[in-house]
Amino acid sequence: MLAIFVCEQAYGGRKSTTEGVDLEFEREGSRYIVSIKSGPNWGNSSQIKKMCDYFRQARKIAGARKQLIAVNGCCYGRDTKPEKGDYLKLCGQAFWELVSGDEGMYQEIIEPLGHRAKERNEAFASEYAKVSNRFTAQFLKDFCREDGAIDWNKLVAFNSATAKPEKVGAGEATALQDGRAKNALLAVAEGETAKKPTQKPGKVATGASKKAPAAKRVTKKTA
Repeated sequence: MLAIFVCEQAYGGRKSTTEGVDLEFEREGSRYIVSIKSGPNWGNSSQIKKMCDYFRQARKIAGARKQLIAVNGCCYGRDTKPEKGDYLKLCGQAFWELVSGDEGMYQEIIEPLGHRAKERNEAFASEYAKVSNRFTAQFLKDFCREDGAIDWNKLVAFNSATAKPEKVGAGEATALQDGRAKNALLAVAEGETAKKPTQKPGKVATGASKKAPAAKRVTKKTA
C-alpha cells in the first residue's frame, strides 16, 4: 500500500501485525496506529464500532506504558472535525501530511500514480475488449435474430417471465469463446448474416496425413 511505503521512507513505519490496524509508526515522540480507508464515507456505524474495538485491543496489547494515538486515515476527502473521542479521523491532505511530514504530499503522489496508470492502460483496454466481445456474442446468440435485430419478446421473457427460460448449455457457452463468436459479431456489424465455414470438397484437412506414392517395381531385363 502506498501510504505504508511513504511512511516507511519518512518515519520507518511498518505494516502492523495487530488485527484491524494497517500501519504503525513513531513521529515526534508519539506512537501512531492507523486504520487506512480509501475515503471518508467508508463504513456504517457497526463497521466504525468494529474499528474502535480494534483500537482498544491494540492499546490493551501495548499496555499502559505506551501511549498510542489511534487514527482513521482516509486517502482522499476531508473532515472538518477530526477529533472523534477515541481516535482521530484524518482525510486527504491531513492524512498524507501525517504519514510523510510533507504538506504537499497529497499532490505529489498524483504524478507517479498517473504514470503507473498509463502503463496499465493498454493492457486494461485489451482485456476490456475481450470481455466486451464475449458479452456481445452471448447477447447476439440469446436475444437477437439472424439479421442482428433484438428479439424484445425473448429478452423481456428472460427478465420477467414467471417460468424462467432455460440457460444456455455448457457446450454452447464454450463455443461462444472461440473465433466463430468474433466472426458472427463482425458480420452483424456489417449488416450481413454470419455463415458457418464450409470445407471445399477434395481439400485435405489440416494435419491430415497423405499417403506416400507407391514405389515403382523395378524389373531386371534378361539378356
